[in-house]
Amino acid sequence: MASHLIQGRTVNLPVRVRDATVCSTMFPVRADPARAVIAYSGMDVAEVLPGKAICMLIFVDYRDGDLDTYHEFGVAFLVRQPGSTATAGLSDLRNGAAFIHWLPVNQSFTMEAGREMWGFPKELADIDLRLSSPYKRCIVRKDGRLVIDLLLKPGFPSPRSALPLTAYTHRDGMTRKIGAELSATGVRIRPGGALVRLGNHPVAKELSELGLPKRALLSTTVERAQMSFGPAVNVDA
Repeated sequence: MASHLIQGRTVNLPVRVRDATVCSTMFPVRADPARAVIAYSGMDVAEVLPGKAICMLIFVDYRDGDLDTYHEFGVAFLVRQPGSTATAGLSDLRNGAAFIHWLPVNQSFTMEAGREMWGFPKELADIDLRLSSPYKRCIVRKDGRLVIDLLLKPGFPSPRSALPLTAYTHRDGMTRKIGAELSATGVRIRPGGALVRLGNHPVAKELSELGLPKRALLSTTVERAQMSFGPAVNVDA
């Protein structure tokens, strides 16, 4: 069993999350600006329509897991996996994976673990999650500046789901691939369903240059998720 020593604690792989609430929304953005945002990684965005890419905003309340309890916010893009021959359209959507571009958290242990074990771009930020009402809200501040205020409106119930996930990261000049498993209950999905207010932080400016705020394609809320994260594998992007 692979393991890592993080802040004096041994963390074994796969890392397991036993209880979390996951909220996410997807926005169509122009492919060329999105491609420029992740150019440092050597990866390419998936084009679900010609000239259109997908930017995903995600926030998670980790209540029970191997990396303790913490809040997380993520900016990710749907990307073509290395070696893929998919072209713009549904094949790009089916065969795509998530490239994690920015992943602030509010606890140092998970920040260090995420960086060392998977190359996740984790950094510390103030992440205020408000999940007790039907509407799910996340407010992210970094260095005292507002990055984003994101409100999701839960939609129609969806069946329990279990599915594999693939994510890519890039850190210290290396692109990595991470396989994960997700089991979700209390799932709700709706077209649109997201309200976005951007602040004056550089990440907010980056999102603004992609065209946000705008109408979301789809928003999803998961009341209870269980996850497992396997080891990172170095790849040539």
